[in-house]
Amino acid sequence: MTLLITGGTGTLGRPTVEALRAAGVEPRILSRRLGDAHVVADLQSGVGLREALDGVDTVLHLATNRRSDARATQHLVDAARSAGVQHLVYLSIVGVDTVPLGYYRAKLACEELVAGSGVPFTILRATQFHDFVAGFFRAQRLLPRVNALDTPFQPISTAAVADRLVSLAAAEPVNERVDDLGGPEALPMAELAQQWLVAHGASAEAAPRRVVEWRAPGTLVAAYRAGLHTTGVPGPGIRFADWAATTRRRTFPHPVRLHNSGDGAARSRVAALSRRVDGRVVSTTPELWRSGRRDAAAARHRAAAERRPH
Repeated sequence: MTLLITGGTGTLGRPTVEALRAAGVEPRILSRRLGDAHVVADLQSGVGLREALDGVDTVLHLATNRRSDARATQHLVDAARSAGVQHLVYLSIVGVDTVPLGYYRAKLACEELVAGSGVPFTILRATQFHDFVAGFFRAQRLLPRVNALDTPFQPISTAAVADRLVSLAAAEPVNERVDDLGGPEALPMAELAQQWLVAHGASAEAAPRRVVEWRAPGTLVAAYRAGLHTTGVPGPGIRFADWAATTRRRTFPHPVRLHNSGDGAARSRVAALSRRVDGRVVSTTPELWRSGRRDAAAARHRAAAERRPH
């Protein structure tokens, strides 16, 4: 099998290339820059694609661009059809047809381009990667609290997705979507935040840091709250808590106390967080983040004062 992979140097592409090589397949890695095993072409303009696909049997299309996914995919399917590619495997996202997000609409349009291309195909939808969910918590590493939406997530390891993609590439095209792929457990974002903090050195006894679960408005968050971006069934791969432990470093400089909303009274307090946090009104998302930035600035000033010689 001669296989070309787009997005082969990205977050998912790297483990997929490793999985392919472990299976005895040396892929051509599509890139705009020449490198080991790379073939040079540009998805955005289409320049070089037909030449890059010469002699290719199977394409794994993992490259994504929030602004121009459809254009890049159109260029790829046109070149694949011209080159006589026998199997195009496309990775999409669970919920692209139900979650009202512009990026998801673009991914759905790409699915339709692949399905209507005339090239034999297989489409796989996966849930968010562990690293994507962790990004929410990394972005708040300097804040005295971690804000988490009151929504579930079902994160999955890139290694598990890579393994599934390799098996699909080795199989015959099905000319439809296969079963969606999600992680081993769907958990509230607040629980995932707690797992992340504990994995990075926090403890329930240490103080004074906490996870704040809050209810954001809007149809997008409502879709997430309904779990439209999850599969409803457990999937393969390492759990988020175990994965987070493998990434441990000094991400959070302060000891942490975790608060949960296990009882009814606590849940009522959590619901009220959309209106008030520590006495400050936070009726909108921007205000919540403004309060967080104020807290971060205060923390930096305190740290600077502690470093000054007395």
